[in-house]
Amino acid sequence: MQYEDIKQVQSIAKITWNTTYKGIIPLEVQNNFLKVNYSDESMKKRMERSIVYIAEVEGEIVGFANYSIVRDGGKVELAAIYLYLEFQGKGIGTALIQQAVKELLGIKEIYINVEKDNKIGMYFYEAKGFEVVKESDVEFDGHILKQVRMVKKV
Repeated sequence: MQYEDIKQVQSIAKITWNTTYKGIIPLEVQNNFLKVNYSDESMKKRMERSIVYIAEVEGEIVGFANYSIVRDGGKVELAAIYLYLEFQGKGIGTALIQQAVKELLGIKEIYINVEKDNKIGMYFYEAKGFEVVKESDVEFDGHILKQVRMVKKV
């Protein structure tokens, strides 16, 4: 990801968050999260402290995946993976996971925290070999979420 990609990634995050979490997370809570976590400054820090892969189709950015650096024991967090809706189901998300497995040296395990009611996300991760290892209630800006941690061994 380059600095000039920030605006497009912010757009993808907003559109996909609003679609993905409709009826799960109140819109005001979503917008507060996006305002803080996808601000220009937060995006610049994200680029410095983690790995962000961009997915392009015909020169247009259509999605992204954000991974932590490889931690002790080869663990990597998939902090975010979002694609415009019309590009979902075309193998692009799978390619973003495969790219990390190929390029992140020392990776042994990818984990992600997923909202349990995010059925499309849950189905995607299960289809990619992720397994639920933990369920918990998490407070998110005054809203309780049912969260699952999923892990994929690589």
